[in-house]
Amino acid sequence: MDVKTGFFYVFSLVLLFAAFRVVTARNPVHAVLYLMLAFSQASAVWLLLQAEFLAIVLVLVYLGAVMVLFLFVVMMLDLNADSLRQGFWKHFPLAALVGVVIALEMAYVLMGGFRGVPVTPMAGDIAQLSNTKALGILLYTEYLYPVQIAAVILVVAMIAAIALTLRQRKDTKFVDVSTQIHVKAHDRLSVVKVDATRPAPPAAPAAPVEAPAEKKP
Repeated sequence: MDVKTGFFYVFSLVLLFAAFRVVTARNPVHAVLYLMLAFSQASAVWLLLQAEFLAIVLVLVYLGAVMVLFLFVVMMLDLNADSLRQGFWKHFPLAALVGVVIALEMAYVLMGGFRGVPVTPMAGDIAQLSNTKALGILLYTEYLYPVQIAAVILVVAMIAAIALTLRQRKDTKFVDVSTQIHVKAHDRLSVVKVDATRPAPPAAPAAPVEAPAEKKP
C-alpha cells in the first residue's frame, strides 16, 4: 500500500466517523462542527482523486459560507435538544427502513455504473489541461443550457425565499426610497412664526388665612 492509498483510508475513516457523529451528537452545535469536519475530509478525498475544482468549491462554498451560516443560526436559535429528540424511537424503524432502501439503491446504481464502462483516453489537447480548465470548457460548451437553467432556478428560488420571509410589521419603521428621492428642498424645512416672548402675567393674590379660634377654659 502506497502513501496515497494510506491517506485515502485515513480521510475516509475520519469522514465516516464525522458523518456518524453528525447524526448521533446530542448538541446541535457539535453536530454542525462534525459536519464541517466531514466536508473537510471529503475535500481531501477529492484532492486525492485529482478533482481540485470540486475540492476547492467544497471548502469555499460549504465550509466558508453555508456551514458557517448554519452554525450561527443554530447558536442564535438556542435549540432545545430534549424537545427535538421527542418521538425519536417512535419513528426510528421507518427511518431505518428508508435509509436501508436508499443505501441499496445507491449501491445498485454505483456498482452498475462502474461495470462495463469503457475508459476512453482523453484527447491530446484536453489531457494537457488542468482539471479546473477542462471542467470549465465542458460546462460552458456541451452543458451551457443546463448551467443557465440551473442558474435561473437558483435565482427564482432566492427571490421566492426573500418574498416569503419579507413581512411588513406594524412596529417596524421603514423609509420609502421613491418618496425619499423625490423630496424637494422646501419640503425639508418649514419656518413657523412664533409670538415674541412676553412677561408672564402677575399671579393672583392668595386668599387670607384665618387664625384658629382660642378655646375657653
